Amino acid sequence: MKRTLALLIAGLSGLAGQEALAAHTRTTLLLEQATAKPGEKVWAAVRLQMDPEWHTYWKNAGEGGLGIPTKIVWKLPPGVTAGPIEWPVPEKLPAADATTYVFHDEAALLIPLTLANDLKPGTIELTGEVRWMECKTACIPGKTNISAQLKIGGTSVPSSDGPLFNAWRNRLPQSASELKATASWEKSAEGDKRPLLLEWTSASKPDSADFYPAPAENFDVAGATDTVELTSGKIRLRKTVQKFEGDWPKEIAGLLVMKTGTNTVAMDAKIPVGARETDAAPSGGPSASAPSLALMLLYAFLGGMILNIMPCVLPVIALKILGFVNQAKESPARVRQLGLVYGAGVLASFLLLATIVIGLKAAGHKAGWGIQFSNPLFIVALTALVTLVALNLFGVFEVTLGGRAMNTASGLASQQGSSGAFFNGVLATALATPCTAPFLGVALGFAFAQPSAIIVLMFLAVGLGLAAPYVVLSWQPAWLKFLPKPGAWMERFKVAMGFPMLATAFWLASLATSFYGDRTWWLGVFLVFLGAAAWVFGEFFQRGSKQRGVAIFATLLLLIAGFAWPLEAGLRWRAPELEATGGKFLAHAPEGYPWQPWSPDAVAKARAEGRPVIVDFTAKWCQTCNISVKPGLEAKAVVEKLAQLNAVALLADYTRFPPEITDELERFDRRGVPLVLVYPSDAAQPPIILPEPLPFPAPYSPVVLGALEKM
Repeated sequence: MKRTLALLIAGLSGLAGQEALAAHTRTTLLLEQATAKPGEKVWAAVRLQMDPEWHTYWKNAGEGGLGIPTKIVWKLPPGVTAGPIEWPVPEKLPAADATTYVFHDEAALLIPLTLANDLKPGTIELTGEVRWMECKTACIPGKTNISAQLKIGGTSVPSSDGPLFNAWRNRLPQSASELKATASWEKSAEGDKRPLLLEWTSASKPDSADFYPAPAENFDVAGATDTVELTSGKIRLRKTVQKFEGDWPKEIAGLLVMKTGTNTVAMDAKIPVGARETDAAPSGGPSASAPSLALMLLYAFLGGMILNIMPCVLPVIALKILGFVNQAKESPARVRQLGLVYGAGVLASFLLLATIVIGLKAAGHKAGWGIQFSNPLFIVALTALVTLVALNLFGVFEVTLGGRAMNTASGLASQQGSSGAFFNGVLATALATPCTAPFLGVALGFAFAQPSAIIVLMFLAVGLGLAAPYVVLSWQPAWLKFLPKPGAWMERFKVAMGFPMLATAFWLASLATSFYGDRTWWLGVFLVFLGAAAWVFGEFFQRGSKQRGVAIFATLLLLIAGFAWPLEAGLRWRAPELEATGGKFLAHAPEGYPWQPWSPDAVAKARAEGRPVIVDFTAKWCQTCNISVKPGLEAKAVVEKLAQLNAVALLADYTRFPPEITDELERFDRRGVPLVLVYPSDAAQPPIILPEPLPFPAPYSPVVLGALEKM
């Protein structure tokens, strides 16, 4: 409607002969090449040079209806076709009654010209008509003819104006390949207007941010902008959308603009409205398409299966195999039942994890894979639980269905009945979730951005993958004949499995240092009291026949003393340190090269200096990070290559789930670690995302070197 009014006014002005007075803008047609070959693409530029204080308009002239975008009507010879105009970033001109988007001083409109393959050698004439509106205090329409000659030959020869094109390209909006953006309605419409929230991530905090909307037919985005949030890494703006007809828009296109001092950066983006997270696609190109739900479910299932080979899950797997051996003498129906119960334990655990994630998101908090390991109380409780499992395997105490005081999940996990099968699944889930695995990282990045129902579905798919091998084995009794026959060896095997389970307890205890620092040794003292209580219970109550009441009293006394002294008074387990101790979080950084703490500003600074950057997103509790990624980054060849490139190495420590790292992982469709990025020295190039490592020791240095070779 406004554009129609503007064209009508301009047409009437033209009929009055006013376009002849448009002498405040000079137009020139320039070519990047003097000679071009048939089949090539040649860049042309319509150069607009305005007098001081005069301006012309961007492709969206803005509010008020009087501005008109510059238009080019080509008259090209056969075999030459012109593409759409590539517009430079405009200035926002907020007037008292209307906002417009304009060009002052000079603007170059770049146009790609495609030459046919059968063009004959010789010189061709490229002509066209340019129409514009130029304004100061009054607005005057302008029109002029442009022309340039291009020689068709066997080789390409740059023109004398060619160097200008590089400078003009620097004024174009950047590609949005690295940018994540969302658009969502803030509330219901009031009449024909509705507030829209735009959100995207930024490597550093700009001085200001804005959104310049592209032209649209059935709606308009107001020029006024409310800044909701402007921090390092996150920008949120509010814009008002006015609808003229039809439905509310499903997509918003335009420029995401960030200004720092005199520097302006603009990203050309198309953002689906209502999407939770999407890539902002370059304007004129396809929007980022959502991945297939079926494919993501497959990835989740495969990732869950791979979790079975996580090192700390192996003792639980061994116990499950031991259970199959013991069940071999039972009926096939009983074996199938226990397999399903084990699967139910896994699925119930993943359902609980999904519920926690949904609850955190509903409360406005960040959620990520393995988030329970950011809770120090969970780590202490799980360490105690796994220690009890190890002691039970050593035979320090036994758990029977008739046990009372010690009838806990730890003992249940080592039993062979239904309760043991269920809690074996619970324990396997708890120990499998610190890290991602191939396929799983992509699936989780998709899942966490979805509605609640999809989150539950994705988590259950991971659980099905983790449980599938054992459920399948339980439903194939014929396969059990390949397992050894039950016998005395089973007791020795059970004791042997206590050692890797004890190693798992030590590993879990080491994670507590991130929360309790030097106080962590008190956790070891508590485990001694816990072990002593288990020994007294097993030796004098379960296997003794006299003074069993005294044994129970001593057991309870040891448990109470262990809780009151080392746990409450020494460790102060309910009062973890608020911040990481000093700079000790870098203690688990790869060795051999100077690593620095990650931040968006650190990345931006290094790239501004023209240095390549490698970022290791890791966590102390992430086993894949420490057994696959870290050795790969410490390899001599990798260290030498980093030194040769003068690269900046940054460690993003996710041990305590800092929200800024959660946001950064989301930018790359990840919800957990590990993740390794390599940023080229050319700041215009997007980072290289290294493939996910295997969750067991495997050479990773060739993967890193392959990325560094591209620098």
